[in-house]
Amino acid sequence: MDVSATGSTADRVSPPAVIKDIARQQLAELGAGGLSLDAVARDSGLTVTDVVSAFPHRDDLLTALVIDAYNASGAAMEQADAAAAAAGASAGERLLAVTRALRQWSFDNTAEFTLIYGSPVPGYHAPQDTVLPASRTPGVLGGIVRAALEKGELTPPRQPVPGPPLLLPAAVQLYGGTPEAPFSDILERGMVLWSSLIGLLVFQVFSRTHDSVRDESAFFDYAIAVAAEGIGLVVPTGGTTG
Repeated sequence: MDVSATGSTADRVSPPAVIKDIARQQLAELGAGGLSLDAVARDSGLTVTDVVSAFPHRDDLLTALVIDAYNASGAAMEQADAAAAAAGASAGERLLAVTRALRQWSFDNTAEFTLIYGSPVPGYHAPQDTVLPASRTPGVLGGIVRAALEKGELTPPRQPVPGPPLLLPAAVQLYGGTPEAPFSDILERGMVLWSSLIGLLVFQVFSRTHDSVRDESAFFDYAIAVAAEGIGLVVPTGGTTG
């Protein structure tokens, strides 16, 4: 891809955007560990100086890709939730819609999914800049749980989490505070739901269930419904939400 050539397309596309596009291709082909600025420069038609000017180090480029992936996956969930809410969906239907949206994004963007939810990249440590984009996914889930609680759509847990809260203050603040009993442990239960969702996607995207599950889409819906029971939310399965 020679972006140095004159022409309307080259004039419109900024070097950072081109660099990230090429880097995403390399993620799919080589994995994050194989990403290098030299290879990106070679495949993009830019000089190494151009690439380094935009992203001084490989980790800067990885961070940009991580942020983009979190933002894109979070946006997919937010759009699905807005559409479901506008249609008058229940909290359970909204949950199914947003988790299906994340599942679709994950299969459509396997390399980016792997970057943010797969094995850590050797030598790379995500900076604070990635925290806010990463919070969009639990933020959507938390918003649905909060709406369900406000509308009386949650069933109180049979066995509350014993003892003091298990989450850090920052996590509690993200949700908006700790609800009163009998839902005072809803944040811990929401964390279980979030981790179950990501774990389920890892299993499906990396083909851990393909040889044991007859219908992976139906199994996904069922698994979300089972996970949602832990927070007292009923998720309809077998429908066309999402």
